[in-house]
Amino acid sequence: MLTIDALKQFGADTDDGLSRCMGNETFYFKLIGKVVDDKNFKALEDAVAAKDLAAAFDAAHSLKGVLGNLALTPVYEPVYEITELLRARSDIDYSPYLKAISEKRAELAGLIG
Repeated sequence: MLTIDALKQFGADTDDGLSRCMGNETFYFKLIGKVVDDKNFKALEDAVAAKDLAAAFDAAHSLKGVLGNLALTPVYEPVYEITELLRARSDIDYSPYLKAISEKRAELAGLIG
């Protein structure tokens, strides 16, 4: 079950995330539940696999905004890193970043239940 304590142990800045949701814990949890299923995670993976760095950047940038607003730091950090690399259209192996994002997303999903 998702709780503030579980999110804090995960590494989320719940004070910041809740403040962006006007202190409404139910609303905050609802948004977190939605972000785990965000279609941009798959879009990012697919675009990287297709070497479409512009589409990958768009997906990563969208995720970065949502995750940042919810203060889900453990997922936000690797998304931020890949976003900046994609912004520069760096020709690198993105798989370590995708793996980190996937692992942290799965960990967050486990908190939701």
